[in-house]
Amino acid sequence: MPMDTLHHVVVIGGGFGGLQLVKDLKGLPVRITLVDRRNHHLFQPLLYQVATTLLATSEIAWPIRRLFRDRTEVTTLLAEVEGVDTAARTVALSGGDTIPYDTLVLATGATHAYFGNDQWAPFAPGLKTLEDATTIRRRMLLAFEQAEREADPAVRDALLTFTIIGAGPTGVELAGIIAELAHATLPPEFRNIDTRKTRVVLVEAGARVLSGFAEPLSDYAYKALEKLGVEVHLGKPVTKCSAAGVMIGEAFIPSRTIVWAAGVQASPAAKWLGVPADRAGRVIVEKDLSAPGFPQVFVIGDTASVLNDDGKPIPGIAPAAKQQGAYVAKVLRARLRQTPAPGSFRYRHQGSLATIGRRSAIIDFGRIQLTGALAWWIWGIAHIYFLIGTRSRFAVAWSWLWIYLSGQHTARLITQKESVEPPFSGQPDP
Repeated sequence: MPMDTLHHVVVIGGGFGGLQLVKDLKGLPVRITLVDRRNHHLFQPLLYQVATTLLATSEIAWPIRRLFRDRTEVTTLLAEVEGVDTAARTVALSGGDTIPYDTLVLATGATHAYFGNDQWAPFAPGLKTLEDATTIRRRMLLAFEQAEREADPAVRDALLTFTIIGAGPTGVELAGIIAELAHATLPPEFRNIDTRKTRVVLVEAGARVLSGFAEPLSDYAYKALEKLGVEVHLGKPVTKCSAAGVMIGEAFIPSRTIVWAAGVQASPAAKWLGVPADRAGRVIVEKDLSAPGFPQVFVIGDTASVLNDDGKPIPGIAPAAKQQGAYVAKVLRARLRQTPAPGSFRYRHQGSLATIGRRSAIIDFGRIQLTGALAWWIWGIAHIYFLIGTRSRFAVAWSWLWIYLSGQHTARLITQKESVEPPFSGQPDP
């Protein structure tokens, strides 16, 4: 059949859900347009390792065009989506272009949420993109370099204080690696400062770290962080972020490097469609992951609010997005072949994993819970398995093995210019 007569599936977002959907549509009589504002697919679970100098950017990201170079029915567009016209069934792109669709799948992901304090963003970047990761890495490494030259003790102490806001998996993993970098890797390399005096502060407004895990695993993670020298502050929210530091409740901590890992906000997909959304902006979808009132529009991944059988929301993690992408492919396959549709989407939880440093982790498989070095090896094997391509798997495995044996991080390069702010007194802003 001529390509322009085929059913046109437009997929917005080249993350885990979008890529899984396109992969599973192979062999169907459809043409696919995949739109993303970046030219690469990112393996987000390892993004914090780029930020903390463990991995290079090329080891966790792949050009989308290369992934589908043998799929002639797939067209990849680098563009920003500005809206959706559900009546005309078109997607509006930046620059005034539009794309017609027969089926639309929104897998546009999420970004940082500062809970109404967006003015904190310049001082406390989040971690969602490669640009975020390299910004955090650059600020972290520059802090050590500036501390080496700094004569004022108050400014030097602030430079050697790193604050992570949010004690979910990303926050815990960042804190553990930064502590190991400062306390174990860097000491022999500096002459004027003792990097072992670096403070790594992890702030969590809730009652415990890793609240999504079972309480014994959360307690283990807390003790493992303390063993690494991380200061954990629980039960008090951050009330202010600035270039000088952070305010935790009424206490001020001078800190020149701050990372935000406390919340996410979905893309504006719900506004594009004019449909109900939850507090995080995620589209409240139907049982088949379609948007309410629009059976030809599906929403998956971090853009969708999906409840599990127990009434709890499905976590915004890679396995959930991949399962949703695979499910929507089954729905489309049934529609095109005019066969019975699959039942309602059901999420199969495959376990929760998090690392604390380079030699310890926690794993929650439900009845089976593991901690320590064994959990770390299982965590590593699982992540290597889900990487794309033999080269990436080998490169990441070799980097981890080298770091595990030598303690030396392999990606400690400052590759972009960062403006150096003037010294400050170490006191909170007026």
